[in-house]
Amino acid sequence: MACQGGFMPFQERLRELRKERHETQKAVAEAIGINERHYQKFEAGANLPSFDNLCALADHFGVSMDYLAGRTDRREVLR
Repeated sequence: MACQGGFMPFQERLRELRKERHETQKAVAEAIGINERHYQKFEAGANLPSFDNLCALADHFGVSMDYLAGRTDRREVLR
């Protein structure tokens, strides 16, 4: 069960963040330690990332996990 709460779906948010940084799917996959095909499935909406991969993606893009997961529109990480 997804918890989008009316915000942008995960795969769209992921693609948007990648394109903002002008990165390829391969570059992001390598940065978080997975193969390119696995990452492509995230953007296609065919798979959701594990908790570890979600953390790695959020760290890579400098956003909160809630933002990446589509639970909020606030990008900043609260520390």
